Amino acid sequence: MDEAWTTAWKLANGVPLREALGGRDAAEHWLALDLAVRRLTPDTLPMYFSRGGPSPREGWNALLPSFRRTRERAAAAESGTALGLCHPNGHIREAALDRVSRYPDLLPLLVVRCTDWAAPVRERARALLAEAPPAGLVAQAELILLLDRRERGGFAAEQLGRALREGPAEALHPLLESADRATRRFAHRIAVERGLLPPLRLARIAARSGDAVLQDLCADAAVAAVRGTGHDDGVLGILLTGRSGRVRAAGVTALRRAGRYEEARAHLTDRSGVVRACARYVVRQGGTDPLPLYRELCTGEAVAPGAAAGLGECGDLKEDAGTLWALVRHPDPAVRAQAVNGLRALDAVRREGLTPLLDDPSSAVVRAATRALLPHAAEFPVEWLRERDTPEARRAVRVGAQRLLRAAGRPYVG
Repeated sequence: MDEAWTTAWKLANGVPLREALGGRDAAEHWLALDLAVRRLTPDTLPMYFSRGGPSPREGWNALLPSFRRTRERAAAAESGTALGLCHPNGHIREAALDRVSRYPDLLPLLVVRCTDWAAPVRERARALLAEAPPAGLVAQAELILLLDRRERGGFAAEQLGRALREGPAEALHPLLESADRATRRFAHRIAVERGLLPPLRLARIAARSGDAVLQDLCADAAVAAVRGTGHDDGVLGILLTGRSGRVRAAGVTALRRAGRYEEARAHLTDRSGVVRACARYVVRQGGTDPLPLYRELCTGEAVAPGAAAGLGECGDLKEDAGTLWALVRHPDPAVRAQAVNGLRALDAVRREGLTPLLDDPSSAVVRAATRALLPHAAEFPVEWLRERDTPEARRAVRVGAQRLLRAAGRPYVG
């Protein structure tokens, strides 16, 4: 806000707009500038802003701004128009709109006025924005989408969407790589609607993006693009190796549509529960019961952590609890943690069996054991838990003890 106030003060003293901005043309800065102008005192503003001067529309239409320290009339006119567009007086904001078309650099403030609380200002600004060149709208995509969160912010977003849907595909390309998340999402939605992204690129975006919305959008679009073609050109392979579980799940589910049921077996032990569930579904659709597969995977020499979790998710309490209790003592901490999760899924947790894991060397195992034992918190001796809630204890052990004390309704000393 202080930077925006500095910009406003410079504009009031006739500094050209670009110089007053000083390179600060981010979307948030324009919104802050709109508020900062209202902090200027009357004697700081141009003379025609004062109550004793001409009426607002006469002042704008008949006079050029007159500043105490005007550098040049053209710059002063642009600066004055910028101030007028942000002025607290709605009549002055509306009058300033008559001049905004002369200054392309003021397009961001025209976008801001499209959300104005005063209907005459808002409607006039929208009429002018409807005539703005599409390239200008695309350049202000981040500001437009930021304002779209406002109650009256939808108009500019609709104009931007129309420009991107009807304009050349090249206009979308820079927005797809925008640093602004909302802009990236908006651009990708339209690119998918227009079919501008090939399936392989969609799959790569889904597999590499850290944005869950883009992951779902691009994974679904990639799968839809290759559905029924008989070949996927590597699309499913990319999805199946994605770093996000939701992307891998989309790839596994697509294996069923492609009739590649056997390939889903490799994902029964995925680290993501969603992927494991999808893999079990596809395996069943192929006529195979996944439970015997899990039992075999959990009794072999090398046990994958996901196998222990999967056995708990689809196993039988009487037949499989013993296997998971044995894995609770496995040398691999990841297997131990997932075995605890499997016991939770089977509803086979026993306090005495998991209590030693509250002191496990692995923090992941301690966290898993704590979650499993929360329903049994009242069974623990309070002093035993408080002995683990000390500064000398490892953080995972201390946090686990605190959680159990809270679950038991017992105060603890932090």
